[in-house]
Amino acid sequence: MDNSQNLSYQAGQTKGQAQEKGNQMMDRAANAAQSAKESVQEAGQQVQAKAQQATDAVKNATGMNK
Repeated sequence: MDNSQNLSYQAGQTKGQAQEKGNQMMDRAANAAQSAKESVQEAGQQVQAKAQQATDAVKNATGMNK
């Protein structure tokens, strides 16, 4: 293998490694986004449940639940 072939091979190796790193970073970003989405959804469900509890408490206190 002459020098130009060796350099070409090394360039191909480097390009492949860079692409793989890029793919790994994209996967991590997608996982982080999914995790954030799930956290926000869970927080929303908790707020909704608390609001329903507060509504029920007011109804009970005012006798509207009868």
